[in-house]
Amino acid sequence: MHSEIQIEILGNVSIVARGQRHPVRANKVRTMLATLALSPGVAISHDELCDELWSTNTLGNSRNALQAHATRLRRLLQGPAATRGAGADLLRSVRNGYVLDVAPEAVDGNRFLDLAAQGGAAVAAHPERAVELLQRGLELWRGPALLDAGDGLRCRAAAALFDERRLTAWEDLVAARLAVGDERRAVPELRLLVGQHPLHERFCEQLMLALYRCGRQGEALELFHRTRRLLNAELGLEPGLPLQRRYSEILNHDPALAPAG
Repeated sequence: MHSEIQIEILGNVSIVARGQRHPVRANKVRTMLATLALSPGVAISHDELCDELWSTNTLGNSRNALQAHATRLRRLLQGPAATRGAGADLLRSVRNGYVLDVAPEAVDGNRFLDLAAQGGAAVAAHPERAVELLQRGLELWRGPALLDAGDGLRCRAAAALFDERRLTAWEDLVAARLAVGDERRAVPELRLLVGQHPLHERFCEQLMLALYRCGRQGEALELFHRTRRLLNAELGLEPGLPLQRRYSEILNHDPALAPAG
């Protein structure tokens, strides 16, 4: 598989060659590239690609239109910033479909998933290493996943999964920061995350702990009450047991809240 270029899907879909980012301006070409990049090295059938590009809008000559978009995509991959002559090989036509012939790690989404998995696994035993891995993974993001990849089912489903995994990576990163006693850096990150995801109880719970360890018990308790009111108003729910338990621990100065060591 080729490694001259990279494909970015964690934000706007783009091609990176020789350190330069190249946007894909044509909507259907961009959707085709994104769909193929979700499964690098795997053949995607003509029917699957047509469903993604045109969804419920049936196109009488969809196969010919798909071939035209494939030609435009090859031209982009074969552009002056990429290795000349490689474009035709990067997008291969196979029986009843197309293959984007790049290594999985050439797609930023796959690099993120790998770093997030490694970092998450290291939180408990090696939190310093976890911080490094998770930061590297989260720095790959430039906006919502597959931001301009279209409304096809495959890309929208993948975008939702990537966004959910991003939240989990943030949870793991904050947990690793708290494990190494870096509450002062965790607090501003968590304030931003709570502002963006006010109903995400795990971020609230982590921010309460970080505030408490910084000697700001009152702020931690007020955050709980604010979140409780919001959950009740928006969803008609009470906070979950983990968040209620954290509130009780902070209220009672539970020794277990002290940093390790």
